[in-house]
Amino acid sequence: MSLAPETRTRIAQLVESNSVMLFMKGTPDAPQCGFSATVVGILGSLIPDFASADVLADPDLRSGIKEFSDWPTVPQLYVNGEFLGGADIVQEMYGNGELHQ
Repeated sequence: MSLAPETRTRIAQLVESNSVMLFMKGTPDAPQCGFSATVVGILGSLIPDFASADVLADPDLRSGIKEFSDWPTVPQLYVNGEFLGGADIVQEMYGNGELHQ
């Protein structure tokens, strides 16, 4: 399936307009998977606020974000417009101090 131009534009705008953007299952207050909960917990320990989008609430976003990043899973974290990765990579970056920067 090809990423629709409207969905690509919407994702790009979210990534570009938020210094920390998390595409996740659920919301920060109610994560709907353990991986999303883990990333929310890590981010919450580092910064007071971040933007998020619930991919479960939007099927176009759910499939589109995977194509946009060429990454097969959610959650997906973007910082300053750069895709960092999913839960495992975020945990690793947090553990070695890279994410603190």
